[in-house]
Amino acid sequence: MSTSGAAPAPLLTEAELKLLQALVYQECGMHFDERRTHFLQDRLLRRLRDCRVDSFYAYYRLLISPAGKDELAKLLENLTVNETSFFRHKAQLDLFQKHVLEELFKQKQSRREYSIRVWSAGCSTGQEAYTLGMLVTDALAYYYLRNPLPVDLPLPKPLVPPPWRVEVLASDISYSVLRAGQEGTYSENQMASVDYSYRLRFFDKVGERYAVKKPLKEMVHFDFHNLKTEYLPQRNDVIFCRNVMMYFDEAEQKRLIDKFYRCLNPNGYLFVGHAESLLGITKKFQMVHRDSGTAYQRVEVRE
Repeated sequence: MSTSGAAPAPLLTEAELKLLQALVYQECGMHFDERRTHFLQDRLLRRLRDCRVDSFYAYYRLLISPAGKDELAKLLENLTVNETSFFRHKAQLDLFQKHVLEELFKQKQSRREYSIRVWSAGCSTGQEAYTLGMLVTDALAYYYLRNPLPVDLPLPKPLVPPPWRVEVLASDISYSVLRAGQEGTYSENQMASVDYSYRLRFFDKVGERYAVKKPLKEMVHFDFHNLKTEYLPQRNDVIFCRNVMMYFDEAEQKRLIDKFYRCLNPNGYLFVGHAESLLGITKKFQMVHRDSGTAYQRVEVRE
């Protein structure tokens, strides 16, 4: 067999390919069009080798059998490209930290609701979720300096000043990346975009790796969620779902945006990937744009 990564020809007939595309779409909403057929075949080949199955139909029968649930999860995991890094797309994160959070803190304090909930959907190995935790913490500390509450702060000072509470929910369809995120240790290479002051405050150097410190780690909760399903985390102030929608076709994107609308608090914010846009897909969100950072705010419709 060739080791160049090319699939032996022909691995899948047109009919087999359509069967597989339909199964993946039905399970998680990911849509593989003609441009990504080679990628789909390549990942399928890996799973066939690992399962020691020699025909597509034998593998397909395994996938749709009750005993094949684990294998189906492994296949879906292989089909998602888990690219992530700390502090990715700075302009967007600046918009989140300086404008969106400032606005949220003001609204919350006026209503005496001292809690912030951010959801990182499609969190991969956790860098985005921990980044959001660090940014919320810093923004809140700065806000609190200017808007202190008559509360005696315990010593040593906590990461989040009471009565404020911060929760970052991190979800993914892949159990292995969730485990890595939960473990919260990163290599020097993965830490390249984390500056010295953040490393000092939020990480411990353990051997060759950096481990997320306990207070930040306790703020982030990792959980399995398939965005295709209806049961998704509710009452979020902000949702980050970056570079996930590009896996979906337009119908599935519309369904997902409707779900995100329902999962957000009134006037909540949705951040999507740099190359993704909600324009032309929905009227339920309005675009917020500042210094080349973009987000979408939930539009409140009077019933």
